[in-house]
Amino acid sequence: MTRRTRGVLFITTALYTLSLDVLNSYAANQVPTTDPLEQLSLDQLMTVDVTTVARNTQPLAQAASAVFVITDEDIRRSGATSIPEALRMAPGIHVARIDTHRWAISARGFNDELANKLLVLMDGRTIYTPTFSGVFWDVQDTVLEDIDRIEVVRGPGTSLWGANAVNGVINIITKKAKDTQGWLAVAGAGTEERGFGTLRYGTALGNDTHLRGYVKGFLRDALGHAESNRTLDAWRQLRTGFRMDSQLNSAQSLMVQGNYYDSRSSAFFEEPQLTPPYSNQTVDDVHAYGANVLGRWKYDLGNGAAFIVQSYYDRTSRRSLLFSEDRDTFDLDAQHNLTWGNHHRLLWGAGYRMTQDEFVTTQTIVMSPARRTLNLFSGFLQDEFALIPNRLALIAGTKIEHNSFTGFVVQPNGKLRWTPSETLTLWASVSRGFRTPSRVEQDGRVNSRVIPPNGLFPGSPTALAALLGNRSYTNESLMAYEIGLRSSLHTTFSVDITAFYNQYNHLRSFEPGAASMEFVPTPPHLLIPLTVDNKLRATTYGMELALDWRAREWWQLQTSYTFLAMEMRATDSNDPTRDSVPGQNPRHLVSARSLMTLPGNLEFDLWGRYVSALSSLGIPSYLTLDTRLAWKPTKHWEFAVVGQNLLDPEHPEFSPNFIPQIRMEVQRGAYVKATWRY
Repeated sequence: MTRRTRGVLFITTALYTLSLDVLNSYAANQVPTTDPLEQLSLDQLMTVDVTTVARNTQPLAQAASAVFVITDEDIRRSGATSIPEALRMAPGIHVARIDTHRWAISARGFNDELANKLLVLMDGRTIYTPTFSGVFWDVQDTVLEDIDRIEVVRGPGTSLWGANAVNGVINIITKKAKDTQGWLAVAGAGTEERGFGTLRYGTALGNDTHLRGYVKGFLRDALGHAESNRTLDAWRQLRTGFRMDSQLNSAQSLMVQGNYYDSRSSAFFEEPQLTPPYSNQTVDDVHAYGANVLGRWKYDLGNGAAFIVQSYYDRTSRRSLLFSEDRDTFDLDAQHNLTWGNHHRLLWGAGYRMTQDEFVTTQTIVMSPARRTLNLFSGFLQDEFALIPNRLALIAGTKIEHNSFTGFVVQPNGKLRWTPSETLTLWASVSRGFRTPSRVEQDGRVNSRVIPPNGLFPGSPTALAALLGNRSYTNESLMAYEIGLRSSLHTTFSVDITAFYNQYNHLRSFEPGAASMEFVPTPPHLLIPLTVDNKLRATTYGMELALDWRAREWWQLQTSYTFLAMEMRATDSNDPTRDSVPGQNPRHLVSARSLMTLPGNLEFDLWGRYVSALSSLGIPSYLTLDTRLAWKPTKHWEFAVVGQNLLDPEHPEFSPNFIPQIRMEVQRGAYVKATWRY
């Protein structure tokens, strides 16, 4: 029996053995639940609305995509204290913690600290940065109790959401202000969560307008250091914000929200230097702060038609030894959905985004020019054609964009959805998507590492290996093929399974160039360039499975399994890193959760996870187990004790490649939490 098989069996056996012990003790004492989603049967849950797949509200059962919904109840009972940790519940998503404040998160492969093929939205605001084509997860947060759901779409979303939604879209959707009325206070502390607190208040401003405001802060302990006892990567953050929802009249509604945050953290990295000892273990103090404001106006035209206009402004700043930048983003988006005849549902829209940045040169990252303005124009059209009403539908659409780096891109998509019954949906999809270059890939230079004298050959001078941007670097492309099935086999059991096959072309490569002497920065040294190019290809395929079983009215079991295979190929490429890409992604992911609502207003939850090895990073496979025991003595109070990563004292999950960094290890932890609502 392989180690992987033993790991999967261990998780499954441990969870269900522990759950059955409690089951035997309380089988005769079933209690009703109070959460609305808990009271729904699984076939009723299939009618829960999602918006990300079609940019329009539709029942989950009708979504012709691989979509998974993380509900507010899932987040509460998971014990997660951050959005990245909550995303571990979704099949097909690899979440790996790098240190206290950094994660590597991706869908269907190509994971890295700033994974570049995943689009992330929060209430419609894009939080994907053009700097590295990734997400700074350390500043993506909100009051977790205010999240209504997180919709996780695996597979291309480019025909509606645009370039960079190549492997998936994550949409974090918060609750309306009218659903968060009154007081909420949260406080807690533990071994790794050194202290956290939230205060939120919601009120009505007349009959049709509601407002909430919040303040939230936390201090998180450093992770373990794999090679010493140095632990200086602690993280603290303070944020505040508001949301207002107003029903202007029977047809029009307005939402306005804003947020401000200030985050301070530190991390170890190996700073390259051209003088002895040529590499220095440095603590990088990161100060990230910013603010954003968003407004959305909706006009309900009747008969399922609506017109929506949304705009936001986002200001972000980061200060660190690695790089420092200020970025301003303005975005305007409009869409109109309507029915045409008896068989067509049309959706069309247009958008404009402008982003301005300013960088400060550091020893590690240089951007030239230091200032640049990027413009993105877009338009999209989609038609859902009911071939057989309520049974068979053909969905086709495309998005056309023009960006400052590569000009026009066209991203079509075609889907077929068959719904033979109210509890069964089968679908297939073919998509074409693109990822546009990032700022650093076009204009940047990253000084990666220094090779001491005699390190290349006897008598060789000091050498500096640097990654160089390339103005000729163009779009990466994808052809994606998917099939899926979603079914409530019984009112207590549901299954969601997806298989996919992806072909990537013009992927990023780092091509070695001719070495030359360089005199700036000093002292003189040999420059070994690795220039960004488009000479790699890849094939990925796999499957994702999610099972949900209501074993009893008060006992729910959730299991997911993900299989991923990757193969890299070269087109006249000498990239020394190409063979390492598949080994940065686990071949197998398993998640198993047990949620029990027990007599005496108790909740007992278990969550086990298995991640197979990341061979190119030297990360072994690992098992984790989280537990949560909560008590609700009154309708106003909840107390919880949470244990995290209980199976090992510490374990590594990821290690970035290009800038040498000291590997940190996720530690076993526990915390207590008190929640008051009034």
